[in-house]
Amino acid sequence: MKNFILPIERLISEFAKLPSVGRKTATRYAYHIVNMSETDVKKFCEALLDAKTNVRYCSICGNFTDKEVCNDCQRGDQQLVCVVEEPKDILALQKVRDFTGVYHVLHGVLSPLDGKTADDIRIKELLDRVNKYNVREVIMATNPTVEGEATALYISKLLKPLGVKVTRIAQGVSLGSDLEYVDEVTLGRAINDRREI
Repeated sequence: MKNFILPIERLISEFAKLPSVGRKTATRYAYHIVNMSETDVKKFCEALLDAKTNVRYCSICGNFTDKEVCNDCQRGDQQLVCVVEEPKDILALQKVRDFTGVYHVLHGVLSPLDGKTADDIRIKELLDRVNKYNVREVIMATNPTVEGEATALYISKLLKPLGVKVTRIAQGVSLGSDLEYVDEVTLGRAINDRREI
């Protein structure tokens, strides 16, 4: 293992905390930062601080926003709600241009083995939203994993007694894949061919 001077070692350690960033990539990032101009490093730091300070969750859907209510919630059809696991999933689904509804971010899925229960994700907020906006359909667009399927089924059992149509995106999305990596044609087909659950 190489010995780095302390400032570079600290920088490598911080970059290595990012998802999918191993020690080699973190080292490349650290060297790149050190070689940047002081002005560019300050801009980079300001961008980090600005994002951390000003980005929050939308009070309605739970997506990232810099306002109280995000743009999607301000202009979408509140009676058609597409439920996703994480904010990154919304970016993937926004490629489907003919979707006119709004989104709801759970911030996770049910996973008893990991200690994630219904109280740990935004199911209560979804139920409140369904009642408040008289939602007619909820599209379950959780990832096609065991946990994603279990979460979709659990939520559908809560919504059915409320008279809400609950659909699941079609299986054009392969089992075990993440929505952020699925192409827009497949996602469009999955949304359009959704089925009731």
